[in-house]
Amino acid sequence: MPTVTITNMSTELYYELKTTAEQHHRTVSNEVIVCLEERLFPKKIKPEERLADIQALRAKIKSNFVTSQMIEQAVAEGRP
Repeated sequence: MPTVTITNMSTELYYELKTTAEQHHRTVSNEVIVCLEERLFPKKIKPEERLADIQALRAKIKSNFVTSQMIEQAVAEGRP
């Protein structure tokens, strides 16, 4: 199996990788592999699947109807 050595990695990036690896119960090396795989081989989602996900998300969100009159009133009251 090939090996890769990473040089000049910032401390901040290393600790971010380490933290993420711990959250996923992985080693830092395995976390790097997963990150590379996700970036280089992204999962392709069919438009129908994406639309179904969007519709499911919309169904969970309460509609928040705001009128132009409500916005004008808030501005008049000094709200940004």
